[in-house]
Amino acid sequence: MSKKKPSTKKSITKVVVPAELWENKPDNHDYPAALSYLRLLTSPEKAQSLVDDLSKAPIELHPVKDILRSTGLPLLPVNDPAVQRNMSKIQAGLKLSPVLILRGDFQKGVAAVIADGYHRVCVSYHLSENEPVPCRIADGVK
Repeated sequence: MSKKKPSTKKSITKVVVPAELWENKPDNHDYPAALSYLRLLTSPEKAQSLVDDLSKAPIELHPVKDILRSTGLPLLPVNDPAVQRNMSKIQAGLKLSPVLILRGDFQKGVAAVIADGYHRVCVSYHLSENEPVPCRIADGVK
């Protein structure tokens, strides 16, 4: 009987997005929305560079409660109009687009930034604080 040698190939881990709520990739309009927001926080050139980084980042899953905590943003109420629109999408069987996040730096006191998807994060939290949320994350502080 021969023994199988362990494979030396590196396996590629594919993130499985919770199918009932989330798309596998951000919508095309999410990047211009992120750019519009980030241009309020930094120069147009830096904002574009950050959006380019986000567009290349892999999808990661993080509990929604951790996303909110890392940004320091308040949870929007269920009756917020944009939260209601996203909740209606879910109830209609439509999926939400993954969230675009810029990583902060806790050692420098810099919070993470949701470049696009704040309302989707709040909807997800209202459904379950432990809901895994698909995100594209890029370094915001360099």
